[in-house]
Amino acid sequence: MAAAATTRLPIRKAVEFSMLPSALGVMERFQLARDAGFEEIECPTTPDHSKAEEILAASKKAGLRVHSVMNQEHWHSPLSSSDSAVVEKSMEGMRTSLHNAKLWGADTVLLVPAVVNPDTSYAQAWERSQRQIRKLIPLAEELKVIIGIEEVWNKFLLSPLEMARYVDEFQSPWIRAYFDVGNIEIWGYPQDWIRTLGKRIVKLHIKDFSFKKRVAEFVPLLEGEIDWKAVHAALADIGYRGTATVELSDGDGEYLKEVNRRFDRILNGV
Repeated sequence: MAAAATTRLPIRKAVEFSMLPSALGVMERFQLARDAGFEEIECPTTPDHSKAEEILAASKKAGLRVHSVMNQEHWHSPLSSSDSAVVEKSMEGMRTSLHNAKLWGADTVLLVPAVVNPDTSYAQAWERSQRQIRKLIPLAEELKVIIGIEEVWNKFLLSPLEMARYVDEFQSPWIRAYFDVGNIEIWGYPQDWIRTLGKRIVKLHIKDFSFKKRVAEFVPLLEGEIDWKAVHAALADIGYRGTATVELSDGDGEYLKEVNRRFDRILNGV
């Protein structure tokens, strides 16, 4: 364990497209991310084919691989809805995301699987979302794109044991876990989730979190309450070698370089 804490994790550094200044063009945003030291990028669902092609061109020119697609419809149109029209909108969003991934050369699409609310019980969210996701597996397999299930503040998949079970029940290599380190700090320990999920983890989201004075907020890296040394040790223990994407507020080039420097400290064991 002590040796692992002094070894840099073999993880590629990625940035969320939304962190790049929206006032810039697509090519300028990609180049800015590259200049800041990031190796890959995660882009949002892009239904407009010309815009999708623009992202592809920017990726090639900047030498910055799009590694994952952030699906966009799952919050407003959850797969767990009782309304078939809402579910179909969500399914279409996922189909678009999977095709975006294929075009861009990404190997993963992030999916928030369900939302528990006053109209949707936990059991209904589980059954309905799994039923729809199973319909997406043939397309994921055809396109060779993994669907990464993410845990968020959706009152669903609230323990690592449960998330592991949810993923395992699909019995498919095309369904894995997209683990967000910051999202579960309010009710659990990232290092515990990492060890429990183990090889199920296909990608990581990196952000810090604070709950001082009972106010929940995401904060700059290394300024929150996450035990990054423990996270580093857990990732070393499971042998994670994929990509991790920082998911923070947007900012200019100097801000992004500072995020990158802090990201490096995390990967180096802080």
